[in-house]
Amino acid sequence: MLVHSRVALSAIALASLAALGACGDEVTGPAAPATAAAPTTAPTAAQPTPSSTAEAGTPPEVIEAPATPLAAPTVAKTQGRVRIYSGPSDVALSPAPDTGRGSTVVQLNGTASAEIGTYVADGQGRTLYRFDKDRAKPSTSNCNGECATMWPPLLVRSPGQIYPSGINPKLVGYVERADGTCQVTIGGWPVYLFAQDAAPGDVKGQGVGGTWFAISPTGERTRPLPGTPTTAAS
Repeated sequence: MLVHSRVALSAIALASLAALGACGDEVTGPAAPATAAAPTTAPTAAQPTPSSTAEAGTPPEVIEAPATPLAAPTVAKTQGRVRIYSGPSDVALSPAPDTGRGSTVVQLNGTASAEIGTYVADGQGRTLYRFDKDRAKPSTSNCNGECATMWPPLLVRSPGQIYPSGINPKLVGYVERADGTCQVTIGGWPVYLFAQDAAPGDVKGQGVGGTWFAISPTGERTRPLPGTPTTAAS
């Protein structure tokens, strides 16, 4: 019986290590904070007041914190070896290079749009989308192969960090894809970029096929552009 117990305990330990190594490169030790590109002070920002009408060529407004000094973000949630923080980083971040399995640091910004409502963009200002054929409970991605070429998933590599601004960090997480990579989720929904969006603020993927919509900070669809169908054609 003692031998069987030791074998069972060894199997559990190996399974735990495999789970920690899922979705990213195996690294010993806890997730370390991202390095600062240069010493900075905590930024201040005025509360945005989105205009009631969209103006051509006007960059989207990022929803930021009130005009008070920002406290250093704290860990609000941990999933595997990915830490989700309480807000945007208070220093300039220098993530490890993306090797095709995602970045070690991901920024998410709530962004105001007069056309479609508040949506989420990544740290480069690129619009993030949800796919109606995915699932939020449990989080499931159904966009693979050619679909993932047109709609690249937003990936995070562990040990990693996610810094949301204008988004409840408790709604942020990731789901492991079939290829072992980690796809960021908001409200349980896997999020994607659109290959045809060329500049920050582009929403060319809005309403495509009646199933793709920029994702809101709560994981819901944003409202469609005028003339865009809201359901997929049968």
